[in-house]
Amino acid sequence: MWLSERVRGVKPSGVRKIFDHARAMPNPINLSLGEPDFDIPDEIKEEGIKWIRKGFNKYTPSGGIPELREKLLLYLRGKGIICEDVVITPGVTGGLLLALLVTLNPGDEIVIPDPYFVLYEYQVVLLGGKPVFFDTYPDFTLREEALRGAITDRTKIILINSPNNPSGTVYSKRELEMVARVAREKNILLFSDDIYHAFNYEGEEYRGYLGQLSDQCLTFGGFSKDWAMTGWRLGYVAGPKEIIDSMVTMQQYVFSSVNSVAQKAALFALDYKTDALIERYRKKRDLIYEGLKDKYEVVKPKGAYYIFPAVPGGDGDAFVEEALKRNLFIIPGSVFSARKSHARISFAAKEADILRGIEVLRSMAKPLRTG
Repeated sequence: MWLSERVRGVKPSGVRKIFDHARAMPNPINLSLGEPDFDIPDEIKEEGIKWIRKGFNKYTPSGGIPELREKLLLYLRGKGIICEDVVITPGVTGGLLLALLVTLNPGDEIVIPDPYFVLYEYQVVLLGGKPVFFDTYPDFTLREEALRGAITDRTKIILINSPNNPSGTVYSKRELEMVARVAREKNILLFSDDIYHAFNYEGEEYRGYLGQLSDQCLTFGGFSKDWAMTGWRLGYVAGPKEIIDSMVTMQQYVFSSVNSVAQKAALFALDYKTDALIERYRKKRDLIYEGLKDKYEVVKPKGAYYIFPAVPGGDGDAFVEEALKRNLFIIPGSVFSARKSHARISFAAKEADILRGIEVLRSMAKPLRTG
């Protein structure tokens, strides 16, 4: 065979499979999407167009344009995040790959709470590392005993994603402080995926950053969620200079450089407030939670734009197949977890579609719910 051993163990994304299926259907109830349902604000679009017309269309420095790196460093430090430098990356996906390339050796372990974003597992495996998951069910909280139980002598990194995809959980300051304390004690590097941080519907107890608590932390963020720039593929990673410098070098051989026009638009976007757009998601969160809570076992999401209910009968794969027959597109929990007892539902959708989805889900709960 021509294919490498590396790729043989990688399955196509279950999320992308649902996306593609939904696009082919007429008038689907699509609650599978992982991107905001609002468009990039016109002012940000115009900024990008302006730089296209100015001819800013060539390669950029491998670490990103200096003015964006400098502005992001000030932006993050203004939030209290401890960081010495920042690199611009092709989304958080590209940032995570670069970070793993420069920190992970074959056989090293990376500890991740379950449920988790599917990309984490496969990037680690592709680089010869070992993902080690610890359970956060049923309420998706971080427990010190479970975290410590996952750590071994081979543990190199602990990866935290808050707000969490798929559960919508936002870890409290107390939970993040616990993670930082354990990492410091064990001399473990921290990765903090903060891509959904602006989508936070709770009080100050849930507005902390892991990067505020440790100088041995890489903070990952981007422009895909806050400003809906998903297709522009622009992210960043901030942290210790030694690691960031190595990521810049690695980027020369992996991605070469990052989209030139998107970087100029991002400079503008950092000063553009989308709070009002994001605040609409609180109403959508409340709408879908209130519509499901009496029919499903479900934790009210504190952030992001996902809700992750347990499904009747405990078989999320079968439940999603049944939903597809009813023109409702959601993602089975097994895509994100060792368990298949849940399903991920996105409320990054029009209110009318959310209401249609709730109607279908409530109808499914009646015959399928046990005991």
